[in-house]
Amino acid sequence: MPDRSRILTVPNQITFLRLGFLPFFLISISYGRYDWALALLVAAGLTDAFDGWLARHLNQRTTLGTFLDPIADKLLLSSSYFFLAVKGKIAWWLAILVLSRDVFILIASAVILIAVGYQTFPPSIYGKANTLSQILLVFLVLLAAVFPGRAVDLTRDVFVYLVAAFTILSGVHYSIVVSRRISSHSVGSGATPR
Repeated sequence: MPDRSRILTVPNQITFLRLGFLPFFLISISYGRYDWALALLVAAGLTDAFDGWLARHLNQRTTLGTFLDPIADKLLLSSSYFFLAVKGKIAWWLAILVLSRDVFILIASAVILIAVGYQTFPPSIYGKANTLSQILLVFLVLLAAVFPGRAVDLTRDVFVYLVAAFTILSGVHYSIVVSRRISSHSVGSGATPR
């Protein structure tokens, strides 16, 4: 039986709290309450930073936390792009690009799991830049909806293209890493590459 103290650590409980924000965040966007959505996004960002800091300083890093934290981030981002596109706050082409990359990574992860077995993929610098730019764009879109202004609008428009560039770049980089990992496994195991 797993040790509950290593599962229900304080950082993991904070991550669960962040997941609990998600439905209220999406409801706020759905009803055009961008002020509430912005406040919830900031709260989610603060809890994300805080649980990471606690995990490091209290030595409470867990396997669950390793998976749960990026899943919480990905759920927040993917659903944000979809709901903001539905509301006309983000262009559909960008939402489709972001969501397509996420689907591609899920499929690639499943293929690796089947072909090679469980593998860890530490986030690359491109993946980190992509996640950061996506979060900042959601923040800027909500900020522009609550506090409209030329400077915010211009910054938001720049980030649209930054997100598109990092989404493509990180997706291409991930596909190269995946193909190399599968190829090296095929060669190492004596399997015939297809």
